[in-house]
Amino acid sequence: MGAARAYPRTMCRNIRSLNNFEPPATSDEVQAAALQYVRKVSGTTKPSQTNQAAFDEAVHEIAHITQHLLDALVTSAPPKDRDEEAAKARARAAKRFANA
Repeated sequence: MGAARAYPRTMCRNIRSLNNFEPPATSDEVQAAALQYVRKVSGTTKPSQTNQAAFDEAVHEIAHITQHLLDALVTSAPPKDRDEEAAKARARAAKRFANA
């Protein structure tokens, strides 16, 4: 695959950006993002008993690699403030749902 891949500019609204926050993302936030990702990809919020082990393993592995990614990323931008970002998200949601 020589051509660059085009990725969608948006992502699942339940998965939050975790990079460049002060204080850094907690393990609970990383775990929650991994869970949301696996739910989205698998198409289920509650796997069958047969698939539970594979589901749990995927969440664990994705959380691990997500933490590894967050630890490795470098930026010169100032850290984001959680309260400010939450306020921006609420404003976007209010605008989005006001038009619905």
